[in-house]
Amino acid sequence: MLDPDSGLSLTIARIVQRLKGSSLHSQLERQARVSLHKPEIKLESLKEDIKDFLKTSGWEKKLQNAVYSELNVFPSPCHPAAPPEHMKEPLAYMRKAQGSWEKRILKSLNSMCTELSIPLAQKRPVSEQKELLNKWNEMGTDEPDLSLFRPVYAPKDFLEVLMNLRNPNYENGEQPSFRSHLGLIQVPLKVKDIPELKEDFGELGLNIGQLGIDDSAQVPPEFFENEHVRVGQKVLAEQDSAAAQQYVRQGCPTALRADLWALILNISNQPEDILYYEQLKSNVIQHDLLVDSLIYKDVKLTASNDDYYFVFEDYLYQVLLCFSRDTSVLEHFTYSSATPPKSYIRGKLGMEEYAVFYPPNGVIPFHGFSMYVAPLCFLYHEPSKLYQIFREMYVRFFFRLHSISSHPSGIVSLCLLFETLLQTHLPQLFYHLREIGAQPLRISFKWMVRAFSGYLATDQLLLLWDRILGYNSLEILAVLAAAVFAFRAVNLMEVTSLAAAEAVLADLSTLKVMPLLQIFLFATVT
Repeated sequence: MLDPDSGLSLTIARIVQRLKGSSLHSQLERQARVSLHKPEIKLESLKEDIKDFLKTSGWEKKLQNAVYSELNVFPSPCHPAAPPEHMKEPLAYMRKAQGSWEKRILKSLNSMCTELSIPLAQKRPVSEQKELLNKWNEMGTDEPDLSLFRPVYAPKDFLEVLMNLRNPNYENGEQPSFRSHLGLIQVPLKVKDIPELKEDFGELGLNIGQLGIDDSAQVPPEFFENEHVRVGQKVLAEQDSAAAQQYVRQGCPTALRADLWALILNISNQPEDILYYEQLKSNVIQHDLLVDSLIYKDVKLTASNDDYYFVFEDYLYQVLLCFSRDTSVLEHFTYSSATPPKSYIRGKLGMEEYAVFYPPNGVIPFHGFSMYVAPLCFLYHEPSKLYQIFREMYVRFFFRLHSISSHPSGIVSLCLLFETLLQTHLPQLFYHLREIGAQPLRISFKWMVRAFSGYLATDQLLLLWDRILGYNSLEILAVLAAAVFAFRAVNLMEVTSLAAAEAVLADLSTLKVMPLLQIFLFATVT
């Protein structure tokens, strides 16, 4: 392990290095130069005077937010002697499993490409470019024939891979031993128990005001809601990312949510950001990718059939098509266990100098991927802002839900946390479901992979995502999944098959997120 001092200096050096190339750095330089013409800047105290100027003019706060954002996104530095792949994933068997899974996905994509005789990428004819540009805001009206396309994989395929994960350092005989887990996940990772979760999610306690509970019609707004809104407005006026992140742990008032999330994610939608989005749009107009059809198909299969999200179909196409072209997304692979897939320019197969990342952002969409974007459409109506918020949410959180890693917010840890919570606190229910062939994870896995999008009512989903942003962690997804089983436990004890268990848990749209979380974490005797 690194000692704290050298770890801190490494972190500082990395953040300075990353911010040097940013637009914020050039803006700060420009402001510092402008300040030299001001009478209050004296030559003998130049450094201190410029610092004071940047502080009073609000630039210091912007720098603080940028630093805070970097600290939230990038992992703590590894030991200098550790190989670079350790930053991606410290466990070799996880890296190997992720590599095998990526090969399977790429093979599936390539075989579809071969079967349909469609190139991975091609330039659109000029007539097609004009047509796409004209209908950019109404792509949902288009009905291309997608019957031959199929999703590259669905969550249940991914679950099968996770079920077969094994640590080679453990004895893995066919016979169950005391080391075997009763659940589907058989890897030994450290996950939190209820006392640790209580400590981590302390602000969700029974004696602390919560939006999602204390703003209900039965509770007079002067008890909590009015004051919470006032504090939220103050946080926004201060433009402090760290304060906003702390604030949303108790939930966001609907009117302030869009601005608070943008502040936490450090998204300001500057003119250069809008220009960047327009460049991505022109890339979509000019080139046709095979993944475009996968995106169309996914939106048609999921969001278009959803009562809450079908109205946002056009937004989803715009955001996801631009996302597939965005090479800045590749940066997240430095701290993700995944590696972007490569393809070769036609006729140059196997020649590394002709290898390109495909798709350009390195992310192959799967069945349900568009549901990561859909809830954000309720908050952001300006396409470039919506796009930036989604991209930041993806590189901070969502990528962990479809890659194999040992990270506490990774899907493997979430599955294990969910199963451990159920086994510990509802052992009879867990055993009953296991005996009838209805392993709980087979039902809850799809909820967690989608971060519950498409399963909860939208207002409840946004309250849940408030807490993901507030705690900078996805662990709350596993806690909620366990809480749902606890809530429906009486009915589940009656079922005798997987189909019946799935029927009991088929509709989560009436559930209230915050009471479920509070009861499971704080009102259950442990």
